Amino acid sequence: MALLTLGTNATTSLSSMLVSGAMTAADIAAYQVLIKDDLTNTNPIIPASFSQQRLLYIPNRGVLHVRPGDYVAVDSATGWPILISAKAIASGPYTHS
Repeated sequence: MALLTLGTNATTSLSSMLVSGAMTAADIAAYQVLIKDDLTNTNPIIPASFSQQRLLYIPNRGVLHVRPGDYVAVDSATGWPILISAKAIASGPYTHS
């Protein structure tokens, strides 16, 4: 199997959140409604999709521990969560606000 490249078609196709100690309940709630189940992606997974304890639920896959400085992005078309580590965001070819 060969390695492939991956990117987005537009710079606005992902919504993201910088995970830090200053995340408010309102920030987390706003983000939770974006994450959807990939098998039945019409329904947001609330409240279990992301927690104040920095746990990211990947629908039908498992739970990831998110560390400060990481970015959690969500695909706007499907609601699929994407975790990008702090080191990857700092040294990779990513543009973020």
